[in-house]
Amino acid sequence: MGVAAIVIWSCNIGVSRSLAESVGALTSGAVMFLVGGCLGCAYVALVERRLTAMLRLPSRYLFGGGAIFAAYMVCLYLAIGLSATRQQTLEVAILNYLWPSMTLVLAIPLLGVRARAGLPFGLALALVGAAMAPLRLGDWSASALAANLRLHPVPYVLAFLAAVLWSLYSNLSRRWAAHAEGGAVPLFSLGAGVVLLALRPWFPEPSHWSPRAVAELLFMALLPSLLAYSMWDRAVRRGNVTLVAALSYAIPVLSTIVSCLYLRVSVGWNVWAASALIVAGAVICQRSIDPVRPATRQQP
Repeated sequence: MGVAAIVIWSCNIGVSRSLAESVGALTSGAVMFLVGGCLGCAYVALVERRLTAMLRLPSRYLFGGGAIFAAYMVCLYLAIGLSATRQQTLEVAILNYLWPSMTLVLAIPLLGVRARAGLPFGLALALVGAAMAPLRLGDWSASALAANLRLHPVPYVLAFLAAVLWSLYSNLSRRWAAHAEGGAVPLFSLGAGVVLLALRPWFPEPSHWSPRAVAELLFMALLPSLLAYSMWDRAVRRGNVTLVAALSYAIPVLSTIVSCLYLRVSVGWNVWAASALIVAGAVICQRSIDPVRPATRQQP
């Protein structure tokens, strides 16, 4: 399930940017999560018949996990929507993909895993890759990086904050609800949709609907926004969290390839190098901590 979620998420950035350009980032995010959340809740209630069981999940997971989930979505979709160009969208996506390394690092204080000496080097390598993404070819100085960040700083800050939030969600979901049956992603999706919809008056955006936009919204509501998050939630709560987090290091490269093809953007080699460094950093981080054992049900 974790691997399937990773493959689906590789389509997320490209399609989300296309929707942001047509109907707006907050509008598309609100609609896709409300639709996905409603369909998910209907499935849980009518097919699995465990809606009441979902509401009885640990309160820390329901409210804490739900709040982090919604905050992550707000940061990610604002970062995509506020990006000045499609090129910057790919750059903020690279920053967001720091979350695999951060998930492994935060597993130390939050899940009690033990780290080895290579962990700081792996994290530093991933951070260097994240710093390379916003650079423009031909000028690699720190002053050039600072100048580019000053032009459009908000998307970069939001993308980095999104990486931190998703790392927290991946670890705290396991800490709070590892032994629970099922998850609450449909409820979290509804909450994220409501928050995004509530923020729309504060960030006015034009909406131009078309058959392509509707098709993209349906795709995002059914796959990345509902199915992938449900599979990831179960993977991090019941599976080997260090393994699925390590496998997720493929997302930066997969997402960059898919986004370039879908958005028809040609990026410089610095973006590819940034992706490679983030992948390498995640691999080193994964090899530098002891694995978290799969969760097992407690005996009565």
